[in-house]
Amino acid sequence: MYIGRNIMKIVGLSDTHGRHFGLNVPDGDVVVHCGDLCSHGNMADANSFINWFGTLPHRYKIFIAGNHDWIFEKEPWAVKMMMSSAPKGMYYLEDSSVEIEGLKFHGSPIQPTFFNWAFNRDRGEAIKRHWDMIPEGTDVLLTHGPAYGIADEAYKVGRNTLEHTGCRDLLDATLRIAPKLHLWGHIHLSGGQTFIGPKTTYANVSVMDESYTVCRAPMVFDIDSDGIVSIL
Repeated sequence: MYIGRNIMKIVGLSDTHGRHFGLNVPDGDVVVHCGDLCSHGNMADANSFINWFGTLPHRYKIFIAGNHDWIFEKEPWAVKMMMSSAPKGMYYLEDSSVEIEGLKFHGSPIQPTFFNWAFNRDRGEAIKRHWDMIPEGTDVLLTHGPAYGIADEAYKVGRNTLEHTGCRDLLDATLRIAPKLHLWGHIHLSGGQTFIGPKTTYANVSVMDESYTVCRAPMVFDIDSDGIVSIL
């Protein structure tokens, strides 16, 4: 488990879509953003977010991209350039991992194909191979999209009925790997919802509603030295 700490406080948010300025982010040890940080998906958007994220007082800052964050998929060189001047303790994860004080984080921007968005992958083998990259022993999993059936409900296109939009293969991966905490966004309607499973605490940390209005605060989680997650 993580070294020399009884509790690690993790602050989670997602889907700020360029409206991060003025957002009240609670104190914590690690702040994580689960994608859709951009409004238009261009370099100016990404640079604005990275500069703002870097000003947060949290010792560690981790973020992933989402389906609106085109520059991260189309121009990874630009992202590397921007991150080269990021403050110490800030990490961008793209099917990659980082260990912080013994706590292992893994992040992925991938979600099931829906219209023509960034980081789309077809359901089945094409998306499963990304979940197969999640290492055993991952403590905190960050994805842009949800696992199937957990805080993943959205309205069907053109209808006033709800459907589950999450990925079944991602759900299988979380059941197999059993991270202590799985955070995501993407589905605004289900933001703020949590589910406490036998081994994993799941939470949709989107701060926006369907009309792209910031309506929720970032969520705060404590992980103690025994791996028990508390939602604050």
